[in-house]
Amino acid sequence: MHGPNLRTLAKPARQFPSPSPARPTTMSRRGAMPSTAPRARLSPPAPASHPPRKRGRSPSAPGSTASWRASAENTVPLYHRRRWHNPERAPGRVWQRFRAPQPALLSSRLWICSEDASTSSSGDACTIMSYNILADYNARNHPDLYLDAPWDAMRWDSRRRLIIREIRHWDPDVVCLQEVDRFQDIAAGMKSRGYEGIFQRRTGDTRDGCAIFWKSKQLHLVEEDSIDFSEFNLRNNVAQICVFELNGTHKFVLGNIHVLFNPKRGDVKLGQSAIYKFLSTMKLNISLHDRRHLSGLDSTEFGYELCSLLKYQWTDEEVRNATGYSNVMVAEHPLKLSSSYAMLKGNSNNRGLHGEPLATSYHRKFLGTVDYLWHTHGIECSRVLDTLPISVLKRTRGLPTREIGSDHLPIVAEFAFTESVEDDSDEDDESEQDDESE
Repeated sequence: MHGPNLRTLAKPARQFPSPSPARPTTMSRRGAMPSTAPRARLSPPAPASHPPRKRGRSPSAPGSTASWRASAENTVPLYHRRRWHNPERAPGRVWQRFRAPQPALLSSRLWICSEDASTSSSGDACTIMSYNILADYNARNHPDLYLDAPWDAMRWDSRRRLIIREIRHWDPDVVCLQEVDRFQDIAAGMKSRGYEGIFQRRTGDTRDGCAIFWKSKQLHLVEEDSIDFSEFNLRNNVAQICVFELNGTHKFVLGNIHVLFNPKRGDVKLGQSAIYKFLSTMKLNISLHDRRHLSGLDSTEFGYELCSLLKYQWTDEEVRNATGYSNVMVAEHPLKLSSSYAMLKGNSNNRGLHGEPLATSYHRKFLGTVDYLWHTHGIECSRVLDTLPISVLKRTRGLPTREIGSDHLPIVAEFAFTESVEDDSDEDDESEQDDESE
């Protein structure tokens, strides 16, 4: 599954109200079989059989919003089996223990550094990863998207190992995850690397949500809050908002969101800030665009060109979803955002006309870019981890693979704090020009 995933790294904003205490959640695992008295025998004893392990389920009932925190009290070490048997295959066929893949694809991704000396890496830099990890529930309930993926590569145990391995390999300070429906499994693997984490489940009958992990030695969580988009008639999606303090010196606001993927609901997606043009230019005249095309997945350059020669009719409800008012056709936001990847020039085989990666997600029905890292003034991007060339991705015939654990690639950027933070309200608003000429 995929949908534009937007993270906003911004300067400190107003203080959020103190969140309510998270509810600890524990997981239990099946105990060992009781031992039996040994019997004398002439031949060597047969290997002991192990009971099958039960899959962990979310403790929250459908229709509720869950918010969990990873800690020593509510994470349980995972039980690793050395071998597993595939009951759907021929009887007696045993698949050996998972072997770590060769790091060819990992090592082929290169860091693209800024040419500006003022944004060079320093002790005040913070590396942030955004990663849509493909919820296990979605992977199992949309098999038509992954017909070309190896059967064993789609197993959650295999994908979980690859996801944790990828995060550990790039070693980010903060990790923003989307499509998380097995938070405890991920939290257990992250805890051993010194990460703390929080999880926010979507409302309704959905099972997944968003999660943020951070290195507790470098970062201190000052405030946390979340947005339930169903309260604004924008479907059952959520966003996480956190205020962090880095090394006791710098504070910044971090937002993590996984927005709706539905080409027919452009009004909902615009209301969730999912339009590239809207974010980068601070405003968008929706009357110039077809609501059905605002999702961008049927337009040029993999999903962020918005071109239209005709004006389209919007209902009052659709306009209100997009702009907040039924009689206002121009949507605006106050943040002056910059896309991290677009600011740093990468390999022409990996980038499009706007400087964004050509593809961050790939499965049987989609190849394109839907993942972004945005930041405001006062924070500059010093380097980004370039994505894979289209030719390399096409050779996989779709993600996940035995080397990549999701149908998305993680995107990573390092941010440096500038000496002074400008106040956007004191600057001239260059976006006041009408969009009619576009």
